[in-house]
Amino acid sequence: MSMTDVTVRGAGIFGLSVAWACLARGARVRVIDPAGPGAGASGGLVGALAPHVPEQWNPKKQFQLESLLMAEGFWAGVAEVSGEDPGYARLGRVQPLPAGDGPALARARAREEGAAALWRGAAVWEVTEEAGGWQVAGPVVRDTLSARLHPRRATLALAAAIRARGGEIATEGADHGAVVWATGWQGLGALGRALGRETGGGVKGQAAALAADLAARPQLYVEGLHVVPHGDGTVAVGSTSERAFESPDRTDGALEDIVARVRRLVPDLARAPVVARWAGVRPRARTRAPMLGRWPGREGHFIANGGFKIGFGMAPKVGEVMARLVLEGENGVPDGFRVEDSLA
Repeated sequence: MSMTDVTVRGAGIFGLSVAWACLARGARVRVIDPAGPGAGASGGLVGALAPHVPEQWNPKKQFQLESLLMAEGFWAGVAEVSGEDPGYARLGRVQPLPAGDGPALARARAREEGAAALWRGAAVWEVTEEAGGWQVAGPVVRDTLSARLHPRRATLALAAAIRARGGEIATEGADHGAVVWATGWQGLGALGRALGRETGGGVKGQAAALAADLAARPQLYVEGLHVVPHGDGTVAVGSTSERAFESPDRTDGALEDIVARVRRLVPDLARAPVVARWAGVRPRARTRAPMLGRWPGREGHFIANGGFKIGFGMAPKVGEVMARLVLEGENGVPDGFRVEDSLA
């Protein structure tokens, strides 16, 4: 008799989060990934857990809000069980507003009111002159919901916590019990071929880490760039979004352009040396929202994929919802996230 209740295919952030949530419900879990934990898009550098703007509210934004609010407890639990630091800290985010742009300021003020109504006191979105130590001119938007973590360290800490709780992580093996497919951008392609329709694909990203000890500062979002101080004395910057690419895991001139831009835009990083470079392909479902639910036509098989750019922020809630579906048959996947929504 099999000693596994749930097999998870894929040891990225979605797969590991589903495994962790299933273990918490008493299931026997095995995670299988030929490349090991965090080998793909989840092994990056940036780790910006940032909310959607508080306007035009929908189930996707509500789901993300709930997940971001779960994150502190989620990662504290992982750290306690694993004994490893995932690098989580909820220090907020600063976004400079364009100088002299009245409409942008008006939109930011309206979103300030939207956050007060929609976030219900759980966090603040405000227009202020306080830039959290960053050298930027003029007013900024500051929110207290954004957080950071170190993707690679967080993934390895979660894998260690799973093992500590009795879960298995292997590079090969057969499927037993319910099977959850969290196999990234290549898995989206395989799903599309199996179903005979487009389900999504991959978007390459590149990022860098610069040596600068700014760990007490909030993250900065400036001119489309994420600037995320980590607790290890580095600041991550990124990332590109490349729909066409030849080398999935190689950095090139596109990353050097990002480094040059951030040196120009952020005086604190003007001379900071680059200590790490990263490239990987992130899974993007056809609708841009995560794809969660049952695999159509395959009894006992489930999909948890498509966490494009927001995978770490969504992961605590994704794990909870998928564990309930797989183990209890409770379908709490919101509209827009269901597998059938991506196939419509």
